[in-house]
Amino acid sequence: MKENGITKLYSGHPALNDLLSAVNSDKPVTRCNITGLTGSAKPIILSHLFQNSQLIHVVIISEKEEAAYFYNDLVSLSGDETIFFFPSTYKRSVQYEQTEPANIVLRTEVLNHLASGKRKGVIVTYPESVMEKVISRRNLKKNTFQVKKGDKLSLDFLEEMLQEYNFDRVDFVYEPGQYSIRGSIADIFSYSADYPYRLDFFGEEVDTIRTFNPDDQLSVTVQKEVSIIPNIQDISIEEINDSFTDFLPPSAIIWTEDGILIRERINNIWYQTAQREESGQISGKTELVMTGSRFFEECGKFRTIEFGRQAIFEAELSFEFRTVPQPVFNKNFELLSEKLRSNKLEGYQTFIVSESQSQIDRLRDIFAEISPDVHFEPLLLNLHNGFTDNDLRISVFTDHQIFDRYHKFKIRGYFSRKESISVKELTGLNPGDYVVHIDHGIGKFGGLEKIEVNGKIQEAIKLVYRDNDILYVGIHSLYRISKYKGKDDSEPRIYKLGSGAWQKLKQTTKKRVKDIAKDLIRLYAERMTVPGYSFSPDSYLQRELEASFIYEDTPDQLSASLAVKEDMEADHPMDRLVCGDVGFGKTEVAVRAAFKAAADSKQAAILVPTTILALQHYKTFSSRLKGFPCNVDYISRHRKPADQKKILSQLAEGKIDIIIGTHKLAGH
Repeated sequence: MKENGITKLYSGHPALNDLLSAVNSDKPVTRCNITGLTGSAKPIILSHLFQNSQLIHVVIISEKEEAAYFYNDLVSLSGDETIFFFPSTYKRSVQYEQTEPANIVLRTEVLNHLASGKRKGVIVTYPESVMEKVISRRNLKKNTFQVKKGDKLSLDFLEEMLQEYNFDRVDFVYEPGQYSIRGSIADIFSYSADYPYRLDFFGEEVDTIRTFNPDDQLSVTVQKEVSIIPNIQDISIEEINDSFTDFLPPSAIIWTEDGILIRERINNIWYQTAQREESGQISGKTELVMTGSRFFEECGKFRTIEFGRQAIFEAELSFEFRTVPQPVFNKNFELLSEKLRSNKLEGYQTFIVSESQSQIDRLRDIFAEISPDVHFEPLLLNLHNGFTDNDLRISVFTDHQIFDRYHKFKIRGYFSRKESISVKELTGLNPGDYVVHIDHGIGKFGGLEKIEVNGKIQEAIKLVYRDNDILYVGIHSLYRISKYKGKDDSEPRIYKLGSGAWQKLKQTTKKRVKDIAKDLIRLYAERMTVPGYSFSPDSYLQRELEASFIYEDTPDQLSASLAVKEDMEADHPMDRLVCGDVGFGKTEVAVRAAFKAAADSKQAAILVPTTILALQHYKTFSSRLKGFPCNVDYISRHRKPADQKKILSQLAEGKIDIIIGTHKLAGH
């Protein structure tokens, strides 16, 4: 668990200390009410209580998206592994036809954590999720199989148990509910974990247990004990009749934001479900969800802390905080500077939080140029909504609100993708499909076969080369294989194993690349001697533009942008090619480069191949540069002749800073 400057400051908050005393008292207060909290002050308060108590906290937020942001804030503040997100089983509210496997994993993980008797954790959830009935503790235990390192266990018994749990046997696991057995190794993707488990047996003893990434088959962590749980949604309806709250220990605290609103939302969803049943669209679903009144009856058995304006329970104690939302700055740094100055005069400490160090660096540079007298404390945190606390005399502002950027929440899934061929892609290959082995070249996929290695039967990938030469690749070397992608539909050359042709081709290719590099070095050396225009270093406007990008720069996007600007600032002509697939952010790099030119009183031209792209880029550039002193226009054959003439005239007079066009522009 980590502690940061914000939570440390709140350790001195009088109302929070009173609340903590009420929570940890020998005779704890049953009903508490909190008023005056706004923005991310709410998760900060909960984070402090969580860190200073040994309790289970359940937080119910009225909207799924807001619950996800609340969860993100908590994870950023506490960094604790016992902070969970408890989502609905289904992709959309009232749409019971389509379940979300990733959500089932997260739900099962929470229920398993609670059923294990652990007494500490935070669970963030929302109405659609908590109104769903769940499997009972007894049935969850009955459907849970614990495996420990050193257990005596036969593979035959394990497979029989997995089949009873309705796990599917596959060649390689890549999603929950699957298992595979290869020799002395059993791979199992339980519904209770982010990653599948790999059990390695020595005879009939569990020798090692690891989690692994299903894409590249590489180990992630070593485990001493794991729980294998099936899809709890496949359990018969008769067994799914408990409230989520039945899993909570008696000491748990339930937090609700606007409880009346939550109850109404649950009731509305229940009525919509009943209407769909009456119309025959679905059947038996009202038995699986609770009404709002029934759910809050269950909540009433526990201690509650309500915040917001619409409390359900009558409070025994109320705690007042005095926070106000972050002001709207609309990317206006003069307004922000004035606010920081007034905060300092009034004795307020100002924090600006960002999840990106590069964004913090941009903010420092902007203030250093336009307002060197202002001061703020940077914090590397991911918070959703800024606020000012008038009791602690602090302001916590978020960078994405300052720049009016979209802030996306992140809920962890059950595994991350890798660049190498994935097991799911592998199972999608058909015999005869072309693949490339990094050491042996292009061959054909021959399917999966069992082979004996050192006396053990293992499953391997069969690759067929010229003259029917066979190469078997173990799953641990899966990362060395990639799917063949040619520039056209022509069949590639199949290589012969051991011929050295592939190695020769790689060597020849390397030599050609070196020759091309030598020619380029010679060409660039000549260009270095030719004088060019050296653009000025980034101004505060440039940094403000880049900081206002609604997304976080990707590493490649950032390096490309820096490289282009370095070229522009050099005293010789630039020659830079920026490559990338559709949607990878090339246009943003072009926007920054063009604006840098315009900021130095130079004009920039953007050439595009089609009239549609000309209009599309014009809209993109205009939107990004809105509010900046920069005129953007475009020219194509779809513009009226009179408009084209006017645009060209303004361009010649220097009234247009950035012009976007097709070959029509080059023709003039």
